[in-house]
Amino acid sequence: MNALQRPAARPRPSARRSVPGPRGLRELKRRVASPGPATAHGVRRLLVLLCLMPLLVVLAHHAARLPRLNLPVCYGLVVLAGTIAMLYIAYSRYEDPAEGELRVRPGPKESFPPLSAEPTVTFLLAVKDEVDGIEACVRSMAASDCPGVRIVVVDDHSQDGTGDVLRGLEDELGITVIRLDANVGKKNALVRGCELADTEIIAFTDSDCVLAPDALRRCVRALVAHPELGAVSGHCRALNTASGFLARAQDVWYEGQFRVSKAAEASFGSVTCVSGPLAVFRRDAVYNYLPAWAADRFMGAPFRFATDRQLTGYVLGQAWRGEALKRRHAGSPFVAEDFAVRRWRVGYVRSAKVWTDVPARLGPLLGQQVRWKKSFIRNLFFTGSFMWRRGPGPAALFYGHVLWVLAAPVMAFRHLVWAPAHGALLLTLLYFCGVVLKGCVWGLAYRIDHPGDTNWRYRPLMSLFSAVLLAWLLPYSLLTVRRGVWSRGAA
Repeated sequence: MNALQRPAARPRPSARRSVPGPRGLRELKRRVASPGPATAHGVRRLLVLLCLMPLLVVLAHHAARLPRLNLPVCYGLVVLAGTIAMLYIAYSRYEDPAEGELRVRPGPKESFPPLSAEPTVTFLLAVKDEVDGIEACVRSMAASDCPGVRIVVVDDHSQDGTGDVLRGLEDELGITVIRLDANVGKKNALVRGCELADTEIIAFTDSDCVLAPDALRRCVRALVAHPELGAVSGHCRALNTASGFLARAQDVWYEGQFRVSKAAEASFGSVTCVSGPLAVFRRDAVYNYLPAWAADRFMGAPFRFATDRQLTGYVLGQAWRGEALKRRHAGSPFVAEDFAVRRWRVGYVRSAKVWTDVPARLGPLLGQQVRWKKSFIRNLFFTGSFMWRRGPGPAALFYGHVLWVLAAPVMAFRHLVWAPAHGALLLTLLYFCGVVLKGCVWGLAYRIDHPGDTNWRYRPLMSLFSAVLLAWLLPYSLLTVRRGVWSRGAA
C-alpha cells in the first residue's frame, strides 16, 4: 500500500484539556453571568464582610484590651458590635418575600393553612381631624392594583371637615365609611372597622400616608407565597422631605430602621413591629386578638395608643399567650370564630413602598417620640416575656435593642452632665465621636443603597440629635405612661 492509500493517522490524545468550543464558551459565560442562588448568596456575604472589614478591625483592636477598658468604652464597643452584626444580617440574609420564594424560609410552610391565590382583602383606615391630608391617603388606597380589596374608613368623630371630604370620596370611589358618634380612640376605631372584615387578609394604613399602587399587592403576594407569615410590614419613607432639615433627617432615619433593622429581624421571621403606615395581617393570625388590643391596659390604666408593636406581639407570641387572651375575651364576637394558635412568622416587604408625613417642627416630633417610647415600654412587658422562646437570633436582636434603649439616657447623663461637671471633657468628646461614628456607618449603608443621594449626611446629625435630646424622653415617657391621647400634629 502506497502512501496515498494509507488511512489518515488518528490524532494523539493531548495531555492538556482542549480549549472549549463556542458552545462551551457560551455555557461558561452563562454560569459566570448567572450564578446559582447559593453562589450569589456566598458572593453577597463576602462583599458585606469586605465592606464591614474596617469596623471589624476597629472592634478587634479595642476588644484585645477589653479587660483594661472602662464601662463607657465597653458600652461603645458593644454598640459597635451590635451595629456590625445587624448590618451583616440585613445585607447578607434578607430576601424580599414578594420577589419570589425565600431561599431560606423562616419556618416550615406545611403546618400553616394556605391562602387563596387571590385572597380577599379589607383595607382599613381610622381618621380623626385630618381634613388636609385624608383625600390623598384614601385616593392612594383606592388606586391600589391589588384585586379583591374592600376599603373601609372609620371617621372617629372628626370636627374639622374630614367627614365632608369622606362623603365625597364615598360616592366617587365606592368606599365604605363608618361614622362614629363619639371619639373612641384609634385602636377602638380600627376594631370597629374590623367588624366588617370577613376577608382572608386585613390591612391597615395611617391617615397621613400615601401608598404606591403596588404596595398592598406586594404584601399580599408575600403572604400567599409564604403561608408561615402571619403578618408583613411595608417599607416607609418621609413624604414631606421638602419641609426642612428635620423632615429630611427623619427620612434617612426611616430608611435605616426599615432597610436594616426590620430586614435583620425579617431574616429570622420575627419582625417585632409591623408599622402602621402599611401593616398587612392574615385574618386567622390576628382576628381573635383584636378585643385584647382594644381593651389593653397597662399599670392600671387603659393604654390608648394604637401600638403597632403590641398588635404584632399578638401574632409573634400567640403560641404562648394566645389561649389565655382568648379566654379573657371569650364573650367577644371576634373570638366566636376560633382560630388555632400557631407559631407565626412576621416579615417585611422592602418593595412595598409607602410615604408618611413626618413632624417638621421640634414640638410635634418630641410628642411623637414620647408616644413611641410609651409604646416601647408597654410592649417590653408583653413581647419581652416570650421573645427568648423564638430562638437565639430573634432574642439577641430584641433584647439587644432593649438594652440599648434603656442604657441611652444613662449614657447621656454620664457623658453630657456628669463628665463636664467633673472636668472630664475628653470623655464627653469621645462620646460625641462614638455617636458620630455610628451615624456615619448608618449613613454609609444609606449611600450604598442610594448611590448619588447626598442625604446620607443627615444620618450622623440624626444620631447626635437622638443622643443629645431624644434619649432623655425615655424617663419622661415612663413617668407619664398612663397619660394617653390620640394626636398627630406633623406640621
